[in-house]
Amino acid sequence: MSMKAIVKSVLSGDTLVLRGRPGPNDAPPKERVLHLAGLAAPRMGSATRDDEPFAFESREFLRSLTVGKEVTFAIAYTISTTIPAREFGLVQIGGMGEELGSRVVREGWAKVRETGRREEEGETPEGKRRELLKTFEEQARSAGKGLWTPEGPVARSVTFTMPLDSQAFLSEFKGRALDAIVEQVRDGSTLRVRLLLSPSDHQWINLALAGVRAPKTAREGSEEPGEEHADAARFFTESRLLQRPIKVTLLSLPSALGASPFPVNGDKGPAQPQTASIFIGLAIHPAGNIAEFLVSNGFARVIDWHAGMLAPYPSAMERLRTAERTAKSQRLAIWKSYEPPRATGSSTTSSSGPTSGAAVGRQYEALVSRVWGGDQLSIVPLLAGGKEGRERRIQLASVRAPRTTDPKQAFYAAEAKEFARKKLIGKKVTITVDYIRPAEDGYDEREAATVRFGGSQANIGELLVERGLATVIRHRRDDESRSGEFDALMAAEQRAAAEAKGVHSGKEVPLPRIGDASETGTKAAQFLPSLKRTGRVPAVVDFVAAGSRFKLFIPREGQRCTFVLSGIRAPRTARNPSEKSEPYGQEALDYTTRRLLQRDVEVLFDGVDRAGGFIGTLFVNGSENFAVSLVREGLGTVHAYSAEGLSFGKQLFDAEEAAKREEKNIWKDYDAEAEAAQAAAAETDANGSAGALASELVDLIVSDVRTTPNFAFSVQVLNSDGIQQLEKLMNDFSIHHRTASSAPGFTPRAGELVSAIFSQDGAWYRARVRRASPIKKEAEVTFIDYGNQETVPFSKIRPLDSKFKALPAQAQDATLSFVNLLPPDSEYGPEAIDRFRQLCEGRKLIGRIDQREGNQLHLRLIDPADPRSAISPEHCINVDLVADGLATIDRKSRYAAAYPKMGQALQTALDVAKSTRAGAYEYGDVSED
Repeated sequence: MSMKAIVKSVLSGDTLVLRGRPGPNDAPPKERVLHLAGLAAPRMGSATRDDEPFAFESREFLRSLTVGKEVTFAIAYTISTTIPAREFGLVQIGGMGEELGSRVVREGWAKVRETGRREEEGETPEGKRRELLKTFEEQARSAGKGLWTPEGPVARSVTFTMPLDSQAFLSEFKGRALDAIVEQVRDGSTLRVRLLLSPSDHQWINLALAGVRAPKTAREGSEEPGEEHADAARFFTESRLLQRPIKVTLLSLPSALGASPFPVNGDKGPAQPQTASIFIGLAIHPAGNIAEFLVSNGFARVIDWHAGMLAPYPSAMERLRTAERTAKSQRLAIWKSYEPPRATGSSTTSSSGPTSGAAVGRQYEALVSRVWGGDQLSIVPLLAGGKEGRERRIQLASVRAPRTTDPKQAFYAAEAKEFARKKLIGKKVTITVDYIRPAEDGYDEREAATVRFGGSQANIGELLVERGLATVIRHRRDDESRSGEFDALMAAEQRAAAEAKGVHSGKEVPLPRIGDASETGTKAAQFLPSLKRTGRVPAVVDFVAAGSRFKLFIPREGQRCTFVLSGIRAPRTARNPSEKSEPYGQEALDYTTRRLLQRDVEVLFDGVDRAGGFIGTLFVNGSENFAVSLVREGLGTVHAYSAEGLSFGKQLFDAEEAAKREEKNIWKDYDAEAEAAQAAAAETDANGSAGALASELVDLIVSDVRTTPNFAFSVQVLNSDGIQQLEKLMNDFSIHHRTASSAPGFTPRAGELVSAIFSQDGAWYRARVRRASPIKKEAEVTFIDYGNQETVPFSKIRPLDSKFKALPAQAQDATLSFVNLLPPDSEYGPEAIDRFRQLCEGRKLIGRIDQREGNQLHLRLIDPADPRSAISPEHCINVDLVADGLATIDRKSRYAAAYPKMGQALQTALDVAKSTRAGAYEYGDVSED
């Protein structure tokens, strides 16, 4: 009885595997092995035995002739002594034409089997067929066909196991289209393939189709069932590829084979060759890529992380995704229960911009206000009419930056943040919302988006990934929330991994050490001279503490420092919940943060404060003086004392006047007339007159010079009565303290007059307590007759007897008229102090009182031994210090205008200092900077 079947595969030159049609519900078709009756062909080899001579060629003849075609066959006989029983039969292709066995023998690819079966002898049909086959065999032998070719069999190496060094094999053949034959289909997307590397070299490999994954079939011998639709998927691939010639392109190895950016055994020397279980690649049939057909029929799903390896093949991944969308829309096979994801969020916008539930796919423009790391930004949406929305934080879709908490990744995390900062901070970007990360683990709901910038609309995520400064997130198989540029991201990661960039290098790079130049005032003073000589120093604003106070990072020095704008003061902001901000303090902080945070700036250093903070000028956008901008916005006020000495002082005052006129922020309720009246009254109260005082000369001695916190000195006026009374008081004071008892338990209070021992001579003197510490049991005192200041333990302090209180304090605080000595912590400050001590300390001088300010005298110090002083009262130590380049003219002196000759003398001295490069002018005119 004749039957019909389709040839599934060919086992050897005389054996076929036949299959029927698929059963109901995609049940796999029945199969049977059929041997061609009366034929004996060479046996194919296996992992345990070699091919017999001409086995491959014999099999190939029958394979190319029959696989995939419908045949008509009849069972001639069965041998039941084997398990399973072996069936032998006669086969015709299509039910017509020459019997298949005859054709194989006639072409010389099989011999006639020697048999003792009587049915095959004599005049029976079987006997006649055998005689015919014998004739064909003799003809083939005579013609040198097939097995009888005079050249003999080809010496061929066939390797049935995966290459021992799979990585080396991949490196040799990657990207090349190799001729191959599919020998087995394990599941819809996993093949066993014979690579025809050359006529004499065949290599068997396991191949996973790139870009897709079909349901897994049940493992042989396992009770665990296969996945749903697995058999149908395998049949789909078998019916199209099994034993068909294809082109195989190897692309990659599984990620488990040493693909981690940070190998665990990275420090154990060269890696040993490893044998992979499978390669990943393309299987291209003349009709196309089988992976696309699998996906479009719902028998496989797309594997996202293969996008990188498919990147060299234009639109390959996109075609797979299109096929998958088609299968989903038609609910084919594995997608029969598929439900499209519900739209997330709303497309509405509020006055602050797109809401936290902004619609997936929505696109809008924004400004980048902060870069938190390589994968997180803060942005400010740009609304219609030039308005700005509320600042919020977003995540780069499908991108993960290295983690700062991992020592192996910390360096690359810092590099990723810096790369993103340079590219994005302060720039206008285009945001495309790809998905919404729901609120979880204490984090708010957050947009995950693709961020593009610049004229070319470059994707910052892709740039980070291709430099090895970020990796692509492998989303769950059922998670469709991912970047719309996922394939491009995977391609970028593939390139970075191939070139061993960044995290893919496997190198553990230590973080560079960054110091704190503002750690102490002393340390800051050490850095100041070199920073001042450099001029404009490039820096990055690392943190904004207040409107005019920042933390800067100076890359050239590898240092961070505190920086304060000179010449202005911004309102303070609360540093903790218990404090209260000054009016407009928060507004000043917000303005400065928006303008400066993480921006590249340039700074000029002028000085340092006691806490180690640097004072100077900050420029943003090349030439914009930020102090002037802050004042112009009404978010800072000019500090007149320091501003008048700055080269841009006039700009500050003009900016403040403009802010006052426009009543901006701080000046919202400003009343110009009231301020003028108040200022006039205050000046009258302080000085009595803004004009010159009547000439008053006094003999004096500079009794004390102090350099902390700032330069200051005290004088004793040498009038006869005062000196005699002080000498008598000190004589009586000494006698009193020889016999006076100590005062155990005495705790002095601030402002109290006491007796205290001066450390340098161990004698008792009158003193006033400036502040006292009961915990430390010590007090800061000023010796009122000489001006010295010291910290004295309570044990060396006694109450002052009332009889010693009658004489007024003989030391008076004083300052130099018209000039400012260079600050002690400046480069030439110590030299200036030494020069002042040399000229003044302990010497009898003449003091010209130019102004009184409370108890403080503004003095012009005159050396009576200097003959010039007899010629003109303008010849004084004040002028000499300016000529030595160790003092500057006090441009904000309120009484200087009343002494025009003194002003001329000082200017002449300043010109001399500059021309002779004296003191601070050693390297030129510092005021020009």
